[in-house]
Amino acid sequence: MVWPALARTKDGFGMFACVGACATCGREETLTRHHLIPRTRHHNKRNQREFDRAVVRQVVGLCRPCHSQIHQLLSEKELEREYNTVAKLKAHGGVAKFADWISNKPRGFKAAMQRPTARKPA
Repeated sequence: MVWPALARTKDGFGMFACVGACATCGREETLTRHHLIPRTRHHNKRNQREFDRAVVRQVVGLCRPCHSQIHQLLSEKELEREYNTVAKLKAHGGVAKFADWISNKPRGFKAAMQRPTARKPA
């Protein structure tokens, strides 16, 4: 995903965004940048050893509801170690179920987010 300077706007979360197809649900929407390996984990020695610098800093465009859902379902450590590609994110049961549900919603739809009752320890 290329983030053209002219198409960027600040969304309500203080992140730069552009319009395009969401990587998980496929809706045409204002996208936010999702780091496949979370920024808080970039300086982790394991990342520096196992991944090229370009891979660690790789970003994909997600609509705000999908982005929020991913961060509610998965910890930063899980995102770093197990779900560091779009294909792996889509394969996660909770993410896939949410993406399938929201894919039929209109542009600009805001989903009410709820914390999961039990979270797998990282």
